[in-house]
Amino acid sequence: MTAPTILVVDDDPSIRGLVAEMLDLEGYPVHTAANGAEALAAVEQEQPALVLLDMRMPVMDGWAFARETRRRGLALSILVMTAAQNARRWADEISADGYLAKPFDLDDLLRTVGRLTGQAKGA
Repeated sequence: MTAPTILVVDDDPSIRGLVAEMLDLEGYPVHTAANGAEALAAVEQEQPALVLLDMRMPVMDGWAFARETRRRGLALSILVMTAAQNARRWADEISADGYLAKPFDLDDLLRTVGRLTGQAKGA
């Protein structure tokens, strides 16, 4: 069975690269975007099963990305990744499927992605 595609959206290239690399090592096809506008283009092309979304980004932030996907009728699973103390509230604001507060443990990342994609290890 092929692993579901994941889109990692973060304006910090080191975070974006590390998260993408970890997911790639776990066998997930991964695409990346530096902001919400790039993410919208990637969603239309790649149709990811899950979007890992930073909220504070230039060009188009996470809130605008979520609004635009709903406006376009795109059904996406979203996992919010943010350093903000109110990560849960922000995830609730955009009806995300979950959240991870930065800095997060990479095992937590993999466990949460596995749960949201139905690819949980050892379940």
